[in-house]
Amino acid sequence: MSELASDNATGPAFVRSPVKITDVAIAAGVAPMTVSRVINTPDRVSPETTAKVRAAIDRLGYVPNLIAGGLSSRKSRLVAAIVPTIAHPMFAGLVQAFSDSMRQAGYQVILSISGYENNDDESLFRALLGRRPDALLITGSGYSPGALEMLIEAHIPVVEIWDVSSRPIDMLIGFDHAQVGAEVATFLRTKGHNRFAMLAAQDSRALARARGFRDAVTRMGGELVLEQVMPAPSTIGAGREGMRALMPFLNEPCAVFCSSDMLAFGAVTEARVQGVPVPEHLAICGFGNLELSELNEPPITTVSLEGVGTGRTAAAFLLRRLAGEGRRDEDRVQVPFRIVERATT
Repeated sequence: MSELASDNATGPAFVRSPVKITDVAIAAGVAPMTVSRVINTPDRVSPETTAKVRAAIDRLGYVPNLIAGGLSSRKSRLVAAIVPTIAHPMFAGLVQAFSDSMRQAGYQVILSISGYENNDDESLFRALLGRRPDALLITGSGYSPGALEMLIEAHIPVVEIWDVSSRPIDMLIGFDHAQVGAEVATFLRTKGHNRFAMLAAQDSRALARARGFRDAVTRMGGELVLEQVMPAPSTIGAGREGMRALMPFLNEPCAVFCSSDMLAFGAVTEARVQGVPVPEHLAICGFGNLELSELNEPPITTVSLEGVGTGRTAAAFLLRRLAGEGRRDEDRVQVPFRIVERATT
């Protein structure tokens, strides 16, 4: 792994103390016990008072402690992991590796599935931080201002994975999705193709790969005959559907980049059903290097990155910080990727 440039000078600073229940009480003009009742037994508080307290909570970004607040130790031995799905084998493997590493060190992992909409990250983080985890693993790096403030004020180690960011909250393990798409386009061009298609899932990272692919095709003077976007997470069925949409454009040879191996597997399957010769008439490249890509017949060309390794590296980063070590430049790394050429190109 190569290091990402450190951005400590411009990144968010951990300078403010966490908001306490007494701060909320003062802001709302009520007693701390009233704030506690609004949080735990709202039916015992008038709607007018509840509204004032809720407004103060939202304004201050207060995260109520939902676990044994009277414990003498602030350590919960819990770590929260947020991923968009575990239906995709890539994320399932990453979560398994991360959980195994954390459990061996005496930590339990709370798993949260965020989905792909990212339209209510404040509620998600408030619910998780209310359980007082000792650290967070987060897939992605794009947050609403309120969610970002909440993460900063939590004052716990955070590792962001799967994206690159010039201003990570804390630690980062990611890669450039647009660069992946661009390199796939270049690779397919070197195989002699000038007509291209893209099958992508409707999520920000897959769309970034699609954008990189499209921009590179344009720069090379190629023709993008189809860019089909399908619901996330990717499925084999969606790959077959995308291949059927591509069929009217296959009067001449074409090369298609699929934003995941699941889509690529579906595309290869449908091409076989439709009698389209692969790779003679249609070249297909996936993303993820899943087991099904290597074992398929024909084996599928794909982009490989070390997803399981990312889970283990994220655990190592968090454990080092939880042991009391400070920030290091090495805590921000970019995961390398490579194109694994097989029989579909």
